[in-house]
Amino acid sequence: MVREHLKGKHIVITGASGGIGAEIAKLSAASGANLVLLARSIEKLEQLQSELQQKHHVKVVIFQLDVSDTEKVQEVFQRIFAEMGSVDILVNNAGFGVFREAHAATMDEIKGMFEVNVVGLMACTSMVLPKMRERRFGHIINIASQAGKIATPKSSVYSATKHAVLGYTNSLRLELADYNVQVTSVNPGPIATNFFNIADEKGTYVKNVQRFMLKPDYVAEKVVNSMLTKTREINLPRWMNMGSVVYVLFPRLFERIGKKAFNQK
Repeated sequence: MVREHLKGKHIVITGASGGIGAEIAKLSAASGANLVLLARSIEKLEQLQSELQQKHHVKVVIFQLDVSDTEKVQEVFQRIFAEMGSVDILVNNAGFGVFREAHAATMDEIKGMFEVNVVGLMACTSMVLPKMRERRFGHIINIASQAGKIATPKSSVYSATKHAVLGYTNSLRLELADYNVQVTSVNPGPIATNFFNIADEKGTYVKNVQRFMLKPDYVAEKVVNSMLTKTREINLPRWMNMGSVVYVLFPRLFERIGKKAFNQK
């Protein structure tokens, strides 16, 4: 599916070396967008760059970047502006999780998740905001999680980071409402990606929820379809998001009835 309104637009994607980041890149390139792909693995980015340029004949620029390194974020985005001139769409996709009970989470894990999932996302966003506001055009898409709406056992830290992302995203949307800059949060349930290689070392969670796991290309298609539209949130799957609505209305009842379902990790 070609999305004509994306042709020639400049899209920056963090965490683009695999999973939904790579799938978003593929669909965006197929619509004629020029891409800047950021990730820690330069080898995977090089492979993706070659594939997309040969197949779609679009400009694909890559930079190795760990978004938790805020000084490096500033340096890389200055190079992006020099190379591309402007950023039309920023997809903050980089993130990771470690599933442990709160007392077992190490300070390195806690700091690491916040530095990547929250501070890194804010650092990248801060770099594009002034120019988007000045141009009165742009779209910021933050990949959050259903975990940001409903916290479950063994995801206390990860859920906290995604709660933070949702709070930041909602505030940002209000700040930019008069500047024609769109802000979208993406709240997927579990996705069949390498995310769980780190998050779920024992494979227990994946085994328990495998039949419910989303395909990365499906999530990516929803994200790309939302680009440069006034989509507030993307919640996947829809039935899981209904749980967050019930949770807001009847939290005590929801926690009591859902206790067994939540203990899947």
